[in-house]
Amino acid sequence: MELPQVVLIGPDTISELSKELSWLGKFRAVIVTSQTPFSLFSEKISEILRKEKINFSFHVIDKKNDVNEEFEKISAKFSSGGFDVVLGFGGGKVIDVAKLIASHRGVLLVSIPTVLSHDGIASPLVSVPSNDRRYSIYAKTPNVIIADTSILSKAPHRHTVSGFADIIAKYTAVRDWRLAHLIKGEYYGDYAAKLAETSVEMVVRECEKVGKHKEEGVRVLAEALINCGIVISIVGNSRPCSGSEHLFSHSLDLVANYPALHGEQVGVGTIMMAYLHNADWKLIKDVLKTVGAPISYEGLRTNPEKIVEALTLAHKIRPERYTILGESGLTRLAAKSLAEETGVI
Repeated sequence: MELPQVVLIGPDTISELSKELSWLGKFRAVIVTSQTPFSLFSEKISEILRKEKINFSFHVIDKKNDVNEEFEKISAKFSSGGFDVVLGFGGGKVIDVAKLIASHRGVLLVSIPTVLSHDGIASPLVSVPSNDRRYSIYAKTPNVIIADTSILSKAPHRHTVSGFADIIAKYTAVRDWRLAHLIKGEYYGDYAAKLAETSVEMVVRECEKVGKHKEEGVRVLAEALINCGIVISIVGNSRPCSGSEHLFSHSLDLVANYPALHGEQVGVGTIMMAYLHNADWKLIKDVLKTVGAPISYEGLRTNPEKIVEALTLAHKIRPERYTILGESGLTRLAAKSLAEETGVI
C-alpha cells in the first residue's frame, strides 16, 4: 500500500514546494503542466524552485493530445533521464500524465492541482483511452500533494462543482460495493467504505460554501477528494468510489461523445442510481442543485434520448463489476421511467 507522505492544504501552500523537495532529497524536477497554469503561475513556481537551487524543466502538454500521446512525448524528450521527481501542476489530464511518467521511471510524484474537478488528484489511477472507450489503470499514488486554496478558489466554478459531484457519487458507489459483496461474494472493506461515506458527509455539510465558491468550501472539497484518492490506494481499486453512477457516465460518453465534465455526469447518475437503491435521491438532487451542479439532461448538454440510451447500455461498460443495474441492465421502458421519475428528463 502506497500512501502520500506529505499533504499540504491551505492558502499559499505552493510556497512550501521547494522545501518539501529538499526534504525529500530531490533536486531535479520535470514539471508537467498545461497552457493556462503555465501562463499564470510558471514565473512563481520558477522563483520558488530557484531559491532551493532545484533544477527544473517545464513540459506544457498539448490539449489536443491524449494522455498516452503526451506520455510518449515526455518519454522521448527525457529519454536520458535527468530528473528524480515529476510534478503534475494542472488539471486531471496533466496529473494523469505525471503519474504515468513517475510510475514508468520509478521516481517520486508531486500532485499540485489547479482545479478540483475529480478525485484523480490523489488516487493512483490514470484514465487512458483505448479505441472508443476510456479505462482506468493503476499507475502511482502521489508522494506529495499540495492543494493551494489560493489557486483552487480562483478556478472556474464549474470545475469545482464537478469535483463536488464526483464526491457525491460515493453515495451510490459504496452501496453498489455492498450489494456486490452480498450477491457475488466480492471483497468488501468496511473501513474503506466508511472513509468514502465520510467524504460525502463532509461536502454535503459544506455544500452552501462550495456553492458560493468560498475558500473554506474549496478546502473541504480538496480534503474530501484527497481522502477518496487515499481510499482507492487502500483498497487497490476504485470500487468504493466508482459504481453504477460512473457506468452511466462512461456510457453517456460513448453515446453522446463526452457532453459534459466527468463529475457533472456522475452527479446526475448518482440521482438516478440512488433512486434504484431506494436511497435518498431527493437529498442528492437538492445538494447538487445548491452548488449549481447539473441535475437534468439540459445541464449535461445532451438530450433525453441519449440519457435513456446510456442507461440501457451502462451495465455493459464493466460487466465484471456488479452494481444495482444487475447483469442484464435496464430495459428501455425502465430507463425512461427512471429518468422521468427523478426529473433527469
